[in-house]
Amino acid sequence: MTRLTATAYHDHAHAAPVGVLRLDYEGRFLRRKVVTLTDGRAVLVNLPRTTSLNHGGVLICEAGEIAVEAAPEPLLEVTARDLVRIAWHVGNRHTPCQIDGDRLLIQPDHVIREMLAKLGATLREIEEPFTPEGGAYGHGRTHGHSH
Repeated sequence: MTRLTATAYHDHAHAAPVGVLRLDYEGRFLRRKVVTLTDGRAVLVNLPRTTSLNHGGVLICEAGEIAVEAAPEPLLEVTARDLVRIAWHVGNRHTPCQIDGDRLLIQPDHVIREMLAKLGATLREIEEPFTPEGGAYGHGRTHGHSH
């Protein structure tokens, strides 16, 4: 079987996908890597620059479009009476965060977890797809000060 090669990415589909790529948040940040579709086929992702693949986006290969899906991964569900205040503290630490109605979802981090508990947040370990908010201008990844 010939391996597919994906050389471009778009944020939305234009056609029925020829395959599905399911990756966690960290796995969806790539430039050049061999990945495996849900049906077992290998794909060489060879993009011109490192790209954050979003849930619902597509990789473009010679056979057509490959749908990108966020895979379930361990997360912390954060709820609180004053969720806006808690969200400010999460954002102030440049922590990737998914805002989902009356809860926040973040990746497990013992330091952030301890801080949020001290601030009165309720924390629960869950496993769900993670699709955090984009950067300050509405797209891309938010990076900490160490980038």
